[in-house]
Amino acid sequence: MKTVGFVISHKNNERRRALLPDDLNNIENRQKLYFEKGYGESVGYSDEEYLKYGANIATRQEVLNCDVIVDVKLGDADYFDDVKGPKLLVGWAHAVQNLEFTTAVLNGGHSVIAWEEIFENGRYIFYRNREIAGEAAVLQAFRFSGKLPYDSKVAIIGNGQTAKGAFRVLAGLGAEVDIYARKNEEQFKQNMFNYDVLVNCVMWDTNRKDRLIYKSDLKKFKKGTLIIDVSCDPHLEIETSHPTTIDNPVYVVDDVIHYAVDNTPAMYPISVTKNLSKQFSKYIDNIIKEEYTDSLKEALIIDKGHILDENIIKFRTSRGVFCK
Repeated sequence: MKTVGFVISHKNNERRRALLPDDLNNIENRQKLYFEKGYGESVGYSDEEYLKYGANIATRQEVLNCDVIVDVKLGDADYFDDVKGPKLLVGWAHAVQNLEFTTAVLNGGHSVIAWEEIFENGRYIFYRNREIAGEAAVLQAFRFSGKLPYDSKVAIIGNGQTAKGAFRVLAGLGAEVDIYARKNEEQFKQNMFNYDVLVNCVMWDTNRKDRLIYKSDLKKFKKGTLIIDVSCDPHLEIETSHPTTIDNPVYVVDDVIHYAVDNTPAMYPISVTKNLSKQFSKYIDNIIKEEYTDSLKEALIIDKGHILDENIIKFRTSRGVFCK
């Protein structure tokens, strides 16, 4: 059976955690779990509460020595130099766009179970995190617009769970909101200069060569227009977009404010962690015993240094990056 280590992410303001003591009762092989010292403190849980259920508290290096490493923001891992031997890495990887991370995984012969690819009966298991991403982004970004939502005309691009969260907050605060689904892209392009705020929640095909908003479009927007890029795909659907941090969330290009924090749910770690823990705890014993459910098999995007997800291959090939 495999040992599973839960590492604390060093990403800016990342306080979400993968597993809470409250859900350890659902796990048979708790003695195989190793939590980095202080793991639950950001969401109000002490090391003693993990120990009480039979789990282990360990140093960071001891956690990294486990067979499986669970990291909420796996795609921002900063510890590959400290990892000895191939590992199974579990968390939000976003390996298609994240060339540096994926290269490190391939070079180390590691495997990846990507949280963003775990679905049950066609539904993403962490759908509430996506809704909170939209909610949190709107709440923080509007601080830089100079206006409250009820004084704003807003366009939301996308109609998935992230868009649902953004709309919930905007509508609740009185904004005038139009929603553009994928099939309405051309209509959005015709109308986009009429809005005060644009909220990008679209799941973009990384192999597309065109853009939703080009840099040349920015000069046509109203001065002070706010782009809230919740999707945060660097230089893809929004050519001038690149990830920012919770501490430094905005930058300005041609008088257009860009907000592109790529981990907005981290601002509400308690609400998010409760959902993460409840859902992820169901899979822990399967991972320990290497008895993967269909959901986990589908989420295994890299196996022992070999890419299984064709989208990763296509994106890396389009960027002239070696694949294996």
